[in-house]
Amino acid sequence: MRIAIAGANGRMGRMLTEAVLAAPDLELAAALGHAGSAAIGRDAAEFLGRHSGVPIRADLDALAGADCLIDFTRPQATLAHLEACARHGVKLVIGTTGFDEAGRAAIADAARRVGIVFAPNMSVGVNVTLKLLDVAARILRDDYDVEVFELHHKHKVDAPSGTALKMGETVAAALGRPLEQVAEWARHGDTGPRKPGSIGFSSARGGDVVGDHTVFFCGPGERIEVTHRSSSRATYAEGSLRAARFLADRDSGLFDMQDVLGLR
Repeated sequence: MRIAIAGANGRMGRMLTEAVLAAPDLELAAALGHAGSAAIGRDAAEFLGRHSGVPIRADLDALAGADCLIDFTRPQATLAHLEACARHGVKLVIGTTGFDEAGRAAIADAARRVGIVFAPNMSVGVNVTLKLLDVAARILRDDYDVEVFELHHKHKVDAPSGTALKMGETVAAALGRPLEQVAEWARHGDTGPRKPGSIGFSSARGGDVVGDHTVFFCGPGERIEVTHRSSSRATYAEGSLRAARFLADRDSGLFDMQDVLGLR
């Protein structure tokens, strides 16, 4: 497959570029950067001391030569890439978080024309964790209070993280209710006792933490903690390549990593 990388000069973009170049069944077809970046025009593999022959470009028509774009940028940029991919018939793996409802609707609409894997976390381990949370919530039901905690590096701009939200959504769905009806996003001052059936969220930011997530099931006389900790973005890159391969024979449709890993 011919792979394009969005945000190719960023931390995640470089990790993806390195992973694609190391994969014998994949080819780096295009590398995107934002207009005005000092990286524009430079070889996408320059940071590795290599020459790939693929320059970083701001022109989205560079996607015309790709089979699939992997995008871990920002919502506004991803939506622009989404439009270009739909126009050129390029599939997408979207790991960007922080979309509003309109953005999610645009992704669903584009999936009628091209295959898309859209997931807040591409890590295989995180998606196995989501399966564990689904099983735990179905067994424990309302006898256990649920809290979601996440810790990320100081540069992360959205909170709670997309992964934390997905964890909350997974638990809420297993309990048969929409997350927006039961989520407690913040607590301050005299909050009163905990609301029965609520799912609380806590976010912390600091240092260079790649991503820590813990879901607490707190019951009478015991507490269950389901934790996933990321020590490297390499897990996201490898999961993204797995998602791209999954799309190879899927011309349209909206999927997530649960589909990719056969966990449904």
